[in-house]
Amino acid sequence: MSAPTSTDVRLAAHTTLRLGGPATRLVPASSADEIVAAVGDADRAGDPVLVLGGGSNLVVADEGFAGTAVLLASRGVRTGRRDDGSVLVTVEAGEDWDDVVAACVDEGLGGIECLSGIPGRSGATPVQNVGAYGVEVADLLVDVDLYDRRAGRVREHVPAAELGLGYRTSVLKGRDSVDGAIVLRVRFALSGDGLSAPIRYAELARRLDVAAGERVPARAARETVLELRRGKGMVLDAGDHDTWSAGSFFTNPIVAVADAPDLEGLATWPAGDGMLKLSAAGLIQASGFDRGHPGPGGRVGLSSRHVLALTNRGSGRTEDLLALAREVRDGVAARTGVDLRPEPVLVGCSI
Repeated sequence: MSAPTSTDVRLAAHTTLRLGGPATRLVPASSADEIVAAVGDADRAGDPVLVLGGGSNLVVADEGFAGTAVLLASRGVRTGRRDDGSVLVTVEAGEDWDDVVAACVDEGLGGIECLSGIPGRSGATPVQNVGAYGVEVADLLVDVDLYDRRAGRVREHVPAAELGLGYRTSVLKGRDSVDGAIVLRVRFALSGDGLSAPIRYAELARRLDVAAGERVPARAARETVLELRRGKGMVLDAGDHDTWSAGSFFTNPIVAVADAPDLEGLATWPAGDGMLKLSAAGLIQASGFDRGHPGPGGRVGLSSRHVLALTNRGSGRTEDLLALAREVRDGVAARTGVDLRPEPVLVGCSI
């Protein structure tokens, strides 16, 4: 049975920014088969398709989306032991990501805990190669099942190595991905000993009072990550406008060592082959943008807790947010010579 279709539904209700105009059609899909059917029907009709998960990494134009938005609502999590002693966790694309992380920690599974508190659906995690506090999806992902839109068929157990996973990117990123594929389910390999991945992120290690590389109980790591994220306004709270964001709006830029700006106190990390990863937050602050910096009319602004989050203060429009993003991008370029690039997927708009 096909899923019920709604027309002219504002996409603001389906994004964490609470911004975005209407889609021509919105089709909920509660299983992998329904996802394939909804997308396939739209493709055969020549209708543009927007796949919606939790809307946590999405900026939709005020004009909306002239096409079919398919809302991922598939559910299911399964676990099984592997020959090497690790645990294979299979997750349907529509599962809430943090619910999955919490369930894994509750089951004594380790490796995924540093990705706690990240909003969105599980199927989006390999698309963006989601990462936080020293762990990326690429560290855990075994394979995915995909619907290949161009071939019109489902591909099962596509290895992670074929997805081009990089810093906040993959071949799947964006509505016009390289192979036109949509993630239906994901599989991760986790440890079964209840311990975290080795703690790599300095801030997290300090808060846990451990040396870099040590492992701790996965629950302790999860709780500490959630505390850190809440302190930065990065855990969703409907009553807190500081969390009405798409998370970190800009990626940490990677530049040649010779091109790195000489800014006192700027956090940097080695990125291999003579390259450095720079703190986008540090660049923004060094360019004169403080926490709470207002955008047009005060309707949007930088978070009062973290300059990387561009927030809707409750009455904003997408164009307000984009204007603020341009102001920050251009200010950083003028002050430091570094180009900041947006992390969210921009639908029908640009900066």
